[in-house]
Amino acid sequence: MAKDKKRKSGKIAIVVSNYNKLVTEGLLKGALEVIKESDFDEKDLKIIYCPGAFEIPLTAKHLCESGKYCAVICLGAVIKGETAHFDYISDAVTRGILQLNLEFGIPVTFGVLTCYTEEQAIKRSSNDAENKGREAAQTAIEMIKLLKEI
Repeated sequence: MAKDKKRKSGKIAIVVSNYNKLVTEGLLKGALEVIKESDFDEKDLKIIYCPGAFEIPLTAKHLCESGKYCAVICLGAVIKGETAHFDYISDAVTRGILQLNLEFGIPVTFGVLTCYTEEQAIKRSSNDAENKGREAAQTAIEMIKLLKEI
């Protein structure tokens, strides 16, 4: 009996922040589950780690510029501390990812948690249906299909 072959749909890159690694690894696990359930083959997947959330847009930009990917999934976590740092980083990452969508015309999805507490971040990266990495991957897949239809 032949194995089911997955339909090739292009390559997807995933950018993962090393900062708040417990949380970002949970997001990555959720994203990978969705991709495995889709028509994408794991060999068409590239995972890139960057130092922190602030570096996600630049890393994603280089992936977009390569022309090798039909989507880039961005995964990170910014957790509020005692200073305004949270506000600046959250805003910069959000704007950076938005700009990449518009500049390159491919889905660059936002799986960057912006939480007030570590507990909130852990809840949103847990191995369940609420995992925001799952959502970011699902959004990427849906947008790839939508843009092909347009």
